[in-house]
Amino acid sequence: MSEVFDLTCDLVRRRSVTPEDAGCLPLIGERLIRAGFRIEHLRYGEVDNLWATHGTGGPTLIFLGHTDVVPSGPEAAWQSPPFEPTIRDGRLYGRGVADMKGSVAAMVVALEEFVAAHPGHRGRVGLLLTSDEEGPVNLDGVRRVVERFRAVGEQIDWCVVGEPSAKERLGDLIRVGRRGSLSAMLSVHGVQGHVAYPEKALNPIHAFAPALAELVATRWDEGNSDFPPTSFQVSNLNAGTGANNVIPGELTAWINFRYCTASRAEDLRARTEAILQRHSLDCTLDWSLTGEPFLTPPGGVLRQAVVAVCRELYGIDPEQSTGGGTSDGRFIAPMGTEVVEVGPVNATIHKVDECVALAELEQLPQLYRAVCERMLE
Repeated sequence: MSEVFDLTCDLVRRRSVTPEDAGCLPLIGERLIRAGFRIEHLRYGEVDNLWATHGTGGPTLIFLGHTDVVPSGPEAAWQSPPFEPTIRDGRLYGRGVADMKGSVAAMVVALEEFVAAHPGHRGRVGLLLTSDEEGPVNLDGVRRVVERFRAVGEQIDWCVVGEPSAKERLGDLIRVGRRGSLSAMLSVHGVQGHVAYPEKALNPIHAFAPALAELVATRWDEGNSDFPPTSFQVSNLNAGTGANNVIPGELTAWINFRYCTASRAEDLRARTEAILQRHSLDCTLDWSLTGEPFLTPPGGVLRQAVVAVCRELYGIDPEQSTGGGTSDGRFIAPMGTEVVEVGPVNATIHKVDECVALAELEQLPQLYRAVCERMLE
C-alpha cells in the first residue's frame, strides 16, 4: 500500500518480544545506509541498539523509539494472529502496530524523505532505536547508550519520541514531560508463630498496617502548574505461609511513587523511612529510581514546532500533557535535551487486538517530516 505500511508489516512479523530485536534493527539500518546515514549497531548484553545520523555539526534533532514489544498473551484470544499484520475495518492489527512499530516505520520513512529532499540540511538528524524499552530494568538500552554519549561528548538538542500519545485522533495530545518513578521493595520482619499464641509471635501484617495507613494518607506535595501531585501506590503485598493457623514471619510490599518536579527522590525516600521508623518497624527497603521527572518548557523550540505542525496538518490545538507512565525520553532529557512525545492513538496498546487506524498510520511520516523541516531545513 505504501512505504510506511509495508515497513510496519515487516516489523510486526518479527517476534521482537523484549529484549529480542528479531532482526528489526538490521532491516532498518540497511535502509538508512542506502539513504546516506552513518550507522552504529550498539549491542550491550542481550540488547540491540541502533544509532543513525545524517549531516554534520549542530544543532541535532533525533527521533527515539523501540522495536521490542510486550508479549501477546494467549494468541487464541486475538481475532487474528498477533504477529501477522491484518487489515479489518480500516485498521491494521498486530502486536506493536501502535506501540511502537508504526511510529518507528514512520520515522524511518520520514527521515528517508527528508534527507532526499534536503541533502544539505543544517545540523544533524538522527534516529536512536532500542530493543529494551518494555522491559522492567532498561539497563542496556537507551540508558546505556546515553552513558556512551556522555563519554564521547555527544550533544542532542531536540528529541521526538514516537510513543503513542493521542487519545482519539492523531495530533490531539502530545507529551511535553513525564513524572519520575521511584520504587522500593519493603520487607517487614516479624516472628512466625501459632495463631493461638500471638504473645509468642510478632505479626508483620499487624505491625505494618498503621504505617501503611499513614503512607497512603500522606500528602507528598501539591503538584504545580505542569504536574499533578505526587502519588504513592502499593502494587504488591505478600505475607503468610498459606496456612490459616500460622502467623507469618515476614511481609513484603512493592511501593511506587510517581512524582513531579515539586518533589525530589531523596526527600521522598527520607520521608518514607521516617514514617516507618516512627512506627518502630523492623524492616528493610531496597530503593530503585528508574527515572526522574522532566519537562520541556512552554517556550521550548521543539515544543512550539510540534504544536504548530499539529495545528497545520490536522487543525488541532493539541493538549500538552505530562501524564502517563514513563518513556525512554527520561534518559535523554537529563542531557539538556528538549523532549516531546507524539504518536498514534494509544487506546489498544499492550491489549489483545492492538491496532492502529490505517489513515493515521499513513499520516505519521508527514508529521515527523514536517517537524524535521521546521527544525533543520
